[in-house]
Amino acid sequence: MAAHRKPKQRPYTGSAARTAATLAFAGAATAAAALPGSAHADPAPTTAQVRAEVDRLYREAEVATEQYNGAKVEAAATARSVNALRDEAARRTERLNTARDALGSYAAAQYRSGGLDPAVQLALSSDPDQYLERASYVERAGERRATRLRAVERQVADVSQLRAEAAGQLTELATRQADLRRHKATVRTKLAEAQRLLARLSPAERASYDASEGGRGAAHADRGAPRGAVRAPNARAAEAVAFAYTALGKPYVWGATGPSSFDCSGLTQAAWRSAGVSLPRTTYTQINAGQRVSRSELAPGDLVFFYSGISHVGLYIGNGQMIHAPRPGAPVRIAPIDQMPFAGATRVA
Repeated sequence: MAAHRKPKQRPYTGSAARTAATLAFAGAATAAAALPGSAHADPAPTTAQVRAEVDRLYREAEVATEQYNGAKVEAAATARSVNALRDEAARRTERLNTARDALGSYAAAQYRSGGLDPAVQLALSSDPDQYLERASYVERAGERRATRLRAVERQVADVSQLRAEAAGQLTELATRQADLRRHKATVRTKLAEAQRLLARLSPAERASYDASEGGRGAAHADRGAPRGAVRAPNARAAEAVAFAYTALGKPYVWGATGPSSFDCSGLTQAAWRSAGVSLPRTTYTQINAGQRVSRSELAPGDLVFFYSGISHVGLYIGNGQMIHAPRPGAPVRIAPIDQMPFAGATRVA
């Protein structure tokens, strides 16, 4: 019986035990690698990478914001044009209807008179001289009515043209409104992604990022600078700079033109509006709103532009500094103009 018994298993000891453990670990690791979803996640981005990506998203959002601002201006202008065309078409239609009524009255009178041939009327007339006198009057009246008829025909053509123009403008308005929705969606998507990335930062890192680009504290320290202290080439430029000082610390809100919040071009537009100067709405139109000046010629009140797409603008205040609305989370503040790629400058007045 003993010959049929299985030999008793002995535990591994020494080097054999170590070899077995190594093989078991390697096998488990291989099996784990083969399981779906077991791969290691990508390493979390560093704080510097998060900040760089957020900066990129904010720049792209600002480009879309300026495009939104431009589309909004164009849509409003197109809507005004449509309304003007409709009003003019209504006025001309009213005049057309009055002229048509007059022609209708004449046609009805002719029908009631029987519309006899002039030769027959002459033959039947008991007073040919009186008939000829009346015939001359009728002929002149007929010429006037013919003139009125041609005028009515022109009015019909004018009203048709106005209605066609209004229809074309409505199509253009629909395009502008579609552009508005598209740019608005782009801005919101970029800003939401930026906020998602910023949420990865610690409170201290987030505070450091929000205070970057000139510093929140510097903005508040200079807020409300006395108007008499503003040095500028002329009174209007001084007024614009003084306004910008009063805006320090107010929040950035895309699409805003004041008085409680601003985006970058909204701030410069509001500043110069306070000085009685009307600027266009967007960065890429404001750069052409005055005389171009070089960086070495800058004076307080000049508009300074940044990035190759002319997507950011600030108001120069002297000593290499500007007041601008940087981005969401960063209120209106004073900052050096060399912190962004300089694209050009314009002197408004």
